[in-house]
Amino acid sequence: MLSPLPSASRAPPRAPYSYRDEVCRARPLLGTVVEIRAASSNAQPSLHAVVDAAFAAIERVQRLMSYHVPDSDLSVINRTAAGTEQRVDAATYAVIESALRIAALSEGAFDPCVGERLERWGYLPASAATADARREFAGRWQDVELLGQCRVRFSRPLLLDLGGIAKGYAVDRAVQTLQAAGVEEICVNAGGDLRVAGARARTIRLRHPLAPDLSAATLTLQDSALATSAAYYSRRRLPFGEVSALLDPRSSRPYVDGGCVSVRAADCMSADALTKVVLFAAPQLAERTLAACGAQAFVQSPAVDPARPEAAGVTAGASPRSGTQNARQIIANSARGNAAPGILNR
Repeated sequence: MLSPLPSASRAPPRAPYSYRDEVCRARPLLGTVVEIRAASSNAQPSLHAVVDAAFAAIERVQRLMSYHVPDSDLSVINRTAAGTEQRVDAATYAVIESALRIAALSEGAFDPCVGERLERWGYLPASAATADARREFAGRWQDVELLGQCRVRFSRPLLLDLGGIAKGYAVDRAVQTLQAAGVEEICVNAGGDLRVAGARARTIRLRHPLAPDLSAATLTLQDSALATSAAYYSRRRLPFGEVSALLDPRSSRPYVDGGCVSVRAADCMSADALTKVVLFAAPQLAERTLAACGAQAFVQSPAVDPARPEAAGVTAGASPRSGTQNARQIIANSARGNAAPGILNR
């Protein structure tokens, strides 16, 4: 949930698809610009009304899980859940549960308990919880207790940040809302967390890891989700060194390299969280985690001349340190297709 960024450049072919109604709308939400494209011959009620409902589903996720909203579920449990159980909305509970599952699978390479460090680096607003400088927030994902019936408790003080997974969940909720209304073709893009549904294939352009205003490759996505993590838009220099909005939760070291990782999965929430696993886990662990989630990673190497973006090193694999097959070859072998929007997504 960071600064607004432009949508990926796309030029989806119209033929042979023909629909009575097609809508493309965008709103500033989730700290970015959320774009919804929808096409249908039989959506009920009107397509614009259904798109309104999809935006409302995203807004609800933002109200519940934003670090920036003082009375969100997230803010409340960060203030009060250390040692005391708190009840949250079922949606918030489900996202925390998914975050802890991926944290366990990745042995902490993904850990949502990074709020204190991101506050310190200026990526998240200072919270009431950190007003007391004497208080320590050393808790990790193992200290988040899910007690059933939407009750949450922290065994140690910690600051949960769902910015690395909740944006993908919001995209999923929007897609589900549109599908429930009978919309046939859907594309929801929240600043690089992207999911499409329907028979139409979407053409997505990857940003170049060293020159993000340029395209590195063009890939196709169909009936699946993609999320991307890269540091090119969030790097900043602090007195002690360079940081970004991406950090290894085990060492607290920021990711400031020039690589770019995209993950394809059936749902956007999983893809969102798994990009961090690929960035920070050892290759074999990342591969096991991706396999457990039915996902696949695409890694762009920065060792390419930005003047020749078409030569960017796009590989498929589990880690920036591994990758054995060109992404275009993967597409040819996949009935679902693969793509990756190279837009910053923590």
